[in-house]
Amino acid sequence: MNVVISVAAELAGMHPQTLRQYDRLGLVSPDRTGGGGRRYSERDIELLREVQRLSHEEGVNLAGIKRIIDLENQVAALQQRVAELSHAVDEHRTAASLAREHVVASMRRDLVPMSTSALVVWRRES
Repeated sequence: MNVVISVAAELAGMHPQTLRQYDRLGLVSPDRTGGGGRRYSERDIELLREVQRLSHEEGVNLAGIKRIIDLENQVAALQQRVAELSHAVDEHRTAASLAREHVVASMRRDLVPMSTSALVVWRRES
């Protein structure tokens, strides 16, 4: 659901001019129409509500809110990267395990059975 600025402002409990200011400050980045109109997603509206909460209930200024949002985005990106790397590690472990099993199987196939009885001749040097 993407909504125009007036609907987003109503849903977030703000004035449309406040949304424009937050967009200029980079606190929220709505999609744009071909004509340049702002289109706010559900995530944008949730973010606007969080900005309002931080500002009114926590007393955080807009610069602080911008920093909080940037850090939360960075954390989310890092968590995604950790998940990707964990998946890659799991894939490499699986591949290494399969390769190890293949090597062991080929070694067993190449072994030649030997007789367990052997004759050793010992001669004393004169």
